[in-house]
Amino acid sequence: MKRYDTFVEDGTVCVGSDDGPLEVAPLDDVVDAVGGPAWTIRYTDAERRRYPDMDTDDEGMVVDVVDMLNAMTHSQRFVETLAAHPTTVPETDTDTSTERDTLSPRAGLFVGKLLENLENGVA
Repeated sequence: MKRYDTFVEDGTVCVGSDDGPLEVAPLDDVVDAVGGPAWTIRYTDAERRRYPDMDTDDEGMVVDVVDMLNAMTHSQRFVETLAAHPTTVPETDTDTSTERDTLSPRAGLFVGKLLENLENGVA
């Protein structure tokens, strides 16, 4: 099964595709969305109780977010889904919302996968 790489080009996170690089979002926006350039591995007491045989030797290890991002590969299905999402930040009706979205739907989908990988590791 073919996998597509993630890479940063001119400050923009991109994912490979059959049609060339697919732009996701500015790197700074992605890093800000996950809480900064470093991610510390932690386990909750609930996780430890639920999975008593889980190896937690990596607790406290600090992961570089950009390194994790560059290590990510994606299925064709994910790339197609990513490509189908808009790259513009949705406008917010100021009468009904107090917070404005800061990520496009495409960036949000990518950040969600990045967070999943940061929380669970890359298999």
